[in-house]
Amino acid sequence: MPPQKHADQDYALETVPSESKKGFIPMFAIMLGFTFFSASMWTGGTIGTGLKFQTFLLVVLMGNLLLGLYTGVLAYIGSITGLSTHLLARYSFGEKGSYFASFILAITQVGWFGVGVAMFSLPVYHATGIDLNILILLSGILMTTTAYFGIRSLTVLSMISVPLITILGIYSVTGAVDSIGGISKLFVIEPVENMSLAVGLSLCIGSFISGGTLTPDFARFSKSKSIGVISTFIAFFIGNSLMFIFGAVGASTLGQSDISEVMFKQGLIIPAIIILGLNIWTTNDNALYASGLGFSNITKIPKKHVVIFNGLIGTLGALILYNNFVGWLTLLSSIIPSIGGIIISDYFINKRQKYASVENIAFKKVHWNAVIAWLLGVFASQFLPGISPINAVFGSAITYVVLETLCKNNI
Repeated sequence: MPPQKHADQDYALETVPSESKKGFIPMFAIMLGFTFFSASMWTGGTIGTGLKFQTFLLVVLMGNLLLGLYTGVLAYIGSITGLSTHLLARYSFGEKGSYFASFILAITQVGWFGVGVAMFSLPVYHATGIDLNILILLSGILMTTTAYFGIRSLTVLSMISVPLITILGIYSVTGAVDSIGGISKLFVIEPVENMSLAVGLSLCIGSFISGGTLTPDFARFSKSKSIGVISTFIAFFIGNSLMFIFGAVGASTLGQSDISEVMFKQGLIIPAIIILGLNIWTTNDNALYASGLGFSNITKIPKKHVVIFNGLIGTLGALILYNNFVGWLTLLSSIIPSIGGIIISDYFINKRQKYASVENIAFKKVHWNAVIAWLLGVFASQFLPGISPINAVFGSAITYVVLETLCKNNI
């Protein structure tokens, strides 16, 4: 008799079994699809107009190297354990404590989903005149539908969209560079504003560290730890750097940081709509998928049902989120890296890479050391000098290890 098909193909509340693991190409496509996001281009445009181009390249490569290392470590943990970020949080925060981490992570992703729906609909509305409400509704439904079908849909969508985004983006940027007389001209453009290296690095890392903290949600499907780590590192280092460069080139040559807007100005309306839609769709699907895992951890409702509700909220609130809550979502993003720092320090230092099976362990209700460490990590992020996201990760990680050590020694 053939084995019975598992009811939950996304394993929201359990370990991903070996038969559901994926190889390098699908995992690489998923992670690249996640990092190919228009908001990264906006940030690239901001940094690119605040620094000379050679300094911009240094900041982007350094920032995304650090981001790639952070997400690569989380990918290693997810690949080894087969657990989502939300289930991993149970080991350090406790079962009920993980609900707090899941809520922050999930509500942020729902918010960015709504922002993404508006980011797609508004420029298409201006370019085509199609009713804005219809565009928002249709795009929200499409993005929610593929997220509903889980990791398989994310794989198919990413494998189609990633090559198209890359080809169209490079074609458009090449045209933009040629319009100013070649790439050498980029290096003589003076910055509009003077930005410090620390601010540039904080913007670069902070732009995607909240999403990067959810890396285990996807890397847990990797067949091996090397597949999980390499696919994630390359996606965040190379893929995210590419988005930043697209944004900086567009902002410097045509005054637009979003590659789709650059293509609109170049008269490439149909390719612009395609690249804009695919660019946002892949990241939005991953965001909605991850938010579903988070609220499933809290409610125990199957992830696919939660995804429908989250997609509805994000779609209905798209314009409100876009117009009023981007700053609030950015604030939420700034308090997320501490969660990743605690998960990393708990797995490697406190537990020595030995986690008991999530299905068989009795977790604490709330582990207050993690909560305190999270608070101090947020404090370090907001008030200590240096690179804000890095302060959050190391501040929370160090505090958590110290508190755990003191408790073990009964001090």
